[in-house]
Amino acid sequence: MKFELTSDQRDFMSALDGQIAAADPVAANRSWGDGDTKPGEALWERIAEVGVSGLLIAEEDGGLGATPVELVCAFEVLGRHAVPGPWIESAAYLATALQGPERTAIADGAIATVATPYALDADIAERYVAVDGVLHQADLGDPAQSVDPTRRLFTVTAGAAVAHGDLEAAFDLAVLAAAAELLGAGERVLEDAVTYVKQRTQFGRTIGSYQAIKHQLANVRIALDFARPLIYGAAMSPTPRAVSAAKIQAADAADLAARVGLQVHGAIGYTAEYDLSRWLLRIRALQSAWGTTAFHRERVLNDLLGPQGGRPRPTVSAARGHQPEDPA
Repeated sequence: MKFELTSDQRDFMSALDGQIAAADPVAANRSWGDGDTKPGEALWERIAEVGVSGLLIAEEDGGLGATPVELVCAFEVLGRHAVPGPWIESAAYLATALQGPERTAIADGAIATVATPYALDADIAERYVAVDGVLHQADLGDPAQSVDPTRRLFTVTAGAAVAHGDLEAAFDLAVLAAAAELLGAGERVLEDAVTYVKQRTQFGRTIGSYQAIKHQLANVRIALDFARPLIYGAAMSPTPRAVSAAKIQAADAADLAARVGLQVHGAIGYTAEYDLSRWLLRIRALQSAWGTTAFHRERVLNDLLGPQGGRPRPTVSAARGHQPEDPA
């Protein structure tokens, strides 16, 4: 089956890309990591105006009533620009998990987050909840260090229970959004790496003319191209097996993009002053967010073996044990 985005979906991605690019997202990313969230919050409002926060929310609740395919379209663009903030938590997980007025608030652009096990950017979120089989209101705790300074993590203490829907489905959509964001970040790193090797010269030649570098970049292109159909296929039918397979491939492809991108840039790629670091750290963080590769491989294996395999099916709560959430 040949899958192609519709003209409306391509137009949506183009409009979102233009809206974000016009707001200098790299500067917002840097400010966010330095503790100044104002530029990032302004960017949040611009993105919410396009409807990203309410994509999965029904029209009668103030959302767009879109499908997971549009969610993937949006998060690929967010990953391409390294947009800061708890977008996966708000637009994917809580937009699916919450009910009633709380869900309507998400559609209106409220910044919300969830503890899995740490709550991302909970200090600026208007509402945050804890997850332990059910949703709870939460009290903000202590900060925790992330490998990506723009992902500011906090512990939370669970309080009163909150009405919710299917948390398994919400988790799967969050995993799918994380996979799409990894794809977008990997595409951006590859694009920047190709641009750089066409400009950088060594021994009188651009380094992109050397076959060894061409082959490495080609391998990244192939890895990302293998991840894309898994992600969009999972969006059309977001089963646990499909979204876990998509997350595995997206994490591996983005990791390859990051390693090759860093290698072809040389020492400058390590520096915090160079923009490449924004995506390298984001990719490293998202590899473990919403379930590590080990967790998702086990999930796929158990689904393939079925009940006759004698292996217990890993639950969403088990992901907490497999999820260091951005180890520093």
